[in-house]
Amino acid sequence: MILSIDDINGSSPYKVEYAENKAFVIFKTDYDVHYLVGFEYDDSSFDFATYQLVIINSNNKKSPRDPKVKDTITSIVEAFFSENENVLLYICETGDAKQAMRSRLFQYWFSSYINKELFTFISASIKDEDGIINHAALIMKSDNPSMPTILAEFSRTINLLNRVSSL
Repeated sequence: MILSIDDINGSSPYKVEYAENKAFVIFKTDYDVHYLVGFEYDDSSFDFATYQLVIINSNNKKSPRDPKVKDTITSIVEAFFSENENVLLYICETGDAKQAMRSRLFQYWFSSYINKELFTFISASIKDEDGIINHAALIMKSDNPSMPTILAEFSRTINLLNRVSSL
């Protein structure tokens, strides 16, 4: 999905550019942390159009609490929703056991977002078969006409995944 860089940069504190393959956008912070942000179509999770929000610290540099990162990612997400009605899933990466911290940070970002009433944000935790707790969030426009169906399916899926992992 190609987003409007002009729209993003109109409200983003960091300059955002297309990554080489244009599937992602990239920005560099004042602390020389490089982020790739993109949206990958997810055709396996639900019966409605879903994209996974992907945020990658591409140079693996430690990032201090930088409010400009939140504001830049918010601008990117706003550009995503200005172009479609799809649902976003944010699944916290688990490889370094920092998924709970990422989930809390993402929830904080949303709770402090100035236009949060425009969106519905639902978070969930799922324990996998190895006992690892995975954190996910669903984000959609609050005026999405399919919201009741989407929320019901998301809830059923989370409940099913938690039941399967406890067997």
